[in-house]
Amino acid sequence: MEKIFKALNFIVVSLFLAIFFIACDNDFSTVKSDVLGEGNVNFNTGKVNLPIIAYNKKLDSLQINNLSSNLLGVFNDPVYGQTTASIITQVSPPSNGFSPNFGKNPVIDSVVLSIPYYSKAIIIDSTYTIKDSLYGSEPVHLSLYKNNYFLRDFNPNSSTNSRQNYYSKADGSINNTENFAITQNGIINFDSYKGELLKDTIYTPSNKRIVTVTFDSEGKKTRVKSPPALRFKMDKDFWTTAILDKEGQPELSNENNFKNYFRGLYFKAEANNGTGNLVLLNMASSSSAITIYYSFDASTSGERTQNTYILNLASTSTININRLNTFINTYTRPLTNGNKTIGDEKLYLKGIEGSMAVVDLFGGMVDCDGDGNLDMSALDCFKETYRVSDGNGGYKKDSSGNYILKQLINEARLVIYEDQTMINSTDHKYDRIYAYDVKNNIPTVDYLDYYDPTLNTTNPLGSKIVSLGQREPDSLKYKIRLTQHLNNILIRDSTNTKIGLVLSSNVNLTNNSEILNSGDTVTSVPSASIITPRGTILYGTNASVPENKKMKLELFFTEPK
Repeated sequence: MEKIFKALNFIVVSLFLAIFFIACDNDFSTVKSDVLGEGNVNFNTGKVNLPIIAYNKKLDSLQINNLSSNLLGVFNDPVYGQTTASIITQVSPPSNGFSPNFGKNPVIDSVVLSIPYYSKAIIIDSTYTIKDSLYGSEPVHLSLYKNNYFLRDFNPNSSTNSRQNYYSKADGSINNTENFAITQNGIINFDSYKGELLKDTIYTPSNKRIVTVTFDSEGKKTRVKSPPALRFKMDKDFWTTAILDKEGQPELSNENNFKNYFRGLYFKAEANNGTGNLVLLNMASSSSAITIYYSFDASTSGERTQNTYILNLASTSTININRLNTFINTYTRPLTNGNKTIGDEKLYLKGIEGSMAVVDLFGGMVDCDGDGNLDMSALDCFKETYRVSDGNGGYKKDSSGNYILKQLINEARLVIYEDQTMINSTDHKYDRIYAYDVKNNIPTVDYLDYYDPTLNTTNPLGSKIVSLGQREPDSLKYKIRLTQHLNNILIRDSTNTKIGLVLSSNVNLTNNSEILNSGDTVTSVPSASIITPRGTILYGTNASVPENKKMKLELFFTEPK
């Protein structure tokens, strides 16, 4: 770090050499900046590496309710080991479905549960692909139970009537066969609250379209095609007793009574002969439902009339559905907290309840004045190097209260190298590294549309490619842009100097999940990282890392002549 900050004081090259350097460096790209005017030739330009410390942060007790999607199944990560994901969810009729009238002599014809996958239509032959949401291809053992544990809407320990959150307990410290969650009140074992077994099957997701055939009162057949889904028929006798026989009783009269009476479903996944598949389900879709098809006596004839009764698995504008993912991790690679002082050699990014990396942009002490002593914090040296001094131990500000800079940042980027061993993880190429502001639990300012207009809502792999660079397959390198993030620190005295790095399969999702009783500067993680099952390994900043693989914070600057 001593040599790095000496470079800050002495690296100055001519405009000609800068243009030559930029032309030869394929990594460099020009971005819009609020500190550098185009056509200005009255400056010198250069590049430095700023000191950073990157270390591992082990993740546990993560908020597992209110996720945008849910994982179900078993995934064997080639680097980290096995994860099993199960789901506990409430169900509810729509607001107009309470106090139903099923008619005279109602009889259930069939009961169908359907939860869509995330799929893409292939226009050429009218088929679908689900490869973006399916991990593995082997059958998985799936059991569906009635859940008897009541999922509360509100936290009884809260003085502000806040929502009840549920947190993961995936470490298998109790056992690695049952599913657990944590609240402020203790540990919940959902296997202790299993009700009737509603379905037991060996299941493999399919990309085939769903074709539903219905008949109207005149016997006319209608075929409706819908995208691929987890779909199976359920036992008619159970739902006759649970729903139809409750007509006119308090259990079906309103939302509160119904949720207390029928507390939901427990989708339990288990490995089948040690393997399985893991699928991402769109349980927030309005198509996620249990449909009860039934018939009853017509009032004016001896004919039967057909009807349906819907139990939604997704929230609506008037009905809230509580749902959570549970995980069981049997990792073969131990995950631990890293060294915040000297950084780690390897950084482990693993989704679900795994691990992340924290990058301290200005960690440690440096030799800022070149006297051979590490006598100033890296952050203070950064400010001293780039701000204009007021001659009284402070720095000059403009009329807007912003600090005036003597060296202007053109571009800043975090350059990250992936461990070569990840080459064998072939599907990993679909993942991205997502960077966020740890202090405020928000995306970095460089992510905002003003600075990165490359939002792609249909293809997350190609979204936000300016701020969150894609994986370069030849060099196994990522580049995360932090230009405006550093400008905020310099110009506006922002204190958000720690960046969190997680693995994400959808960088468009920016909402967060809490960490229960964190006791650390990292209090939340991006929710998308919880439902990203794969992992990767990055090179860190420890002195043992080869220079050509070490994580770097590169800064391109200009200095007025």
